[in-house]
Amino acid sequence: MLATILLLALPFCAAESASNYAGSTVVDSYPPPGTTNTAVDAHFPDASQVGYAGPTPTGAEPGAIVTAIPFSKVENIFPLSRPNSADGADSNFNVTRHWGNLSPMYSVESFGLPDASPIIPEGCGLNAVHLLMRHGARYPTSGSGPSQFASDVHAAALTEGFSATSDLEFLATWTYKLGAEILTPFGRESLFSNGVAFRYRYGQLLNAFTDLPVFRTTSEDRMVDSALNFAAGFFEVRTYETDYHQEIIIEENNFNNTLAPYDVCPNANSEDIGNFGGIEAGKWADIYLKDAQRRLQPMIQGFNLTISLLVDMQELCAYETVALGYSKFCDLFTEEEWEGFEYYNATNDFVVHKDFWYGFGPGNPTAAAQGLGYVQELVSRLTHTPINVWNSSTNSTLDSSNITFPLNQPIYVDATHDVVISSIVTALNFTSLAATGPLPTDHIPPHRSYISSQIAPFASQLVAQVLSCPASEEPTHIRFLLNDGVVPLTGIHGCTEDANGLCALPSFISGMHERIGQINYAHDCFANYTMPNPDNIIDGRYPG
Repeated sequence: MLATILLLALPFCAAESASNYAGSTVVDSYPPPGTTNTAVDAHFPDASQVGYAGPTPTGAEPGAIVTAIPFSKVENIFPLSRPNSADGADSNFNVTRHWGNLSPMYSVESFGLPDASPIIPEGCGLNAVHLLMRHGARYPTSGSGPSQFASDVHAAALTEGFSATSDLEFLATWTYKLGAEILTPFGRESLFSNGVAFRYRYGQLLNAFTDLPVFRTTSEDRMVDSALNFAAGFFEVRTYETDYHQEIIIEENNFNNTLAPYDVCPNANSEDIGNFGGIEAGKWADIYLKDAQRRLQPMIQGFNLTISLLVDMQELCAYETVALGYSKFCDLFTEEEWEGFEYYNATNDFVVHKDFWYGFGPGNPTAAAQGLGYVQELVSRLTHTPINVWNSSTNSTLDSSNITFPLNQPIYVDATHDVVISSIVTALNFTSLAATGPLPTDHIPPHRSYISSQIAPFASQLVAQVLSCPASEEPTHIRFLLNDGVVPLTGIHGCTEDANGLCALPSFISGMHERIGQINYAHDCFANYTMPNPDNIIDGRYPG
């Protein structure tokens, strides 16, 4: 009798019959229909009409990147709930840092220079800064894994025999609440906060402007929103629209755009070359999710948990967290399985079924070619010399104009995508990121150098600091920070080892000219070839 009572007291032993709406999509819309009433607006005048603003004196511009010791790091994901793994609430394991390109940006400790700080080295002065940033956290791309998983669950829920129990019991009443493509509230907040932080770190450089800054982004909705939220944080909500010029470059097939170069590189989109990472990553998924499949399948009936669907569930953990603040999918997987997911992402950009290392990183023959255009633009800005050779994704209409492509700004801000950042750091020849070589598909190599959550997370930032050492009006050195980690530049010809990641500016420019000459854009993007042996590719170019 006692055993019977105990059995009834354990709800996880009984399967939860699914509701017929399980897996269905829920969409909310704000503002409510019919609430736009211009006749009412007169009752709510803006601040300029009301007046009585009180005193409004301004202070000096901050320059914390020069003066602030210790450096303020990005370490949390407020206001999101920090998820746990299936192993329990181990405060030393951060699930969100194992989501690859779906991880929120966090400050990287080191890329091999443990004593280097993002703070300007002592005795140096800050002359200019170049920021390349990724958009903020977003919903899944259209038709990607999470929405397909929801469709499969909903189809199963409409048939006899579908039920869930134990850790998967929530699926019986779970609905799909994610949109597609656009920023989530957390994504908007991240870019706004990044704009505020950038003003604190580099605000002093505004004093060197003689005209309004020109910042660039692409035409996709999340790209425009990311750029505007950053600008609102960097400048000021009420004035940012008149404090700078926002250049929006068309992102579409056959439009040259260095911030979306894949649209003019056919080989990057081919089934053979462009999808190579998907094949390689699939081999790894079959290994790292084998135990999860064995553990979770008995908890759900009438639904076959394939390896692919388990990957979708891991994606849902990330996407629901950044969109809704919390996800029950997170604690279905162990720490080891989350480490496997991070590694899966390093070999494969699962969001669009292409890869980072093997498709937009050092292991793909089109990666350097895709990043070439931005490198040419960077050299043009550093040398104040207009581009006169159009042999990449550069846009000759925009980049030949000193209005849309000025060369005298002390602050440059460009917004782009994760895979583009991966391509650009490959084109820049940041060899420290590729130091441990190609990524095997049967195990995670220890101490690997290529970690996608450190390279291209949501709101990722690649910063080039142009410095004078000792401080003067003429720049003498350059160095790069990738998500606050100082990057060694020893892969660039002429740049020597330096504890602070510094390279003499003339040496860097010379090394970039050499690197530009090495990259064969016409061949790597347009030639008719099959995917070479990936073990022979570590710098993003076709071998030989």
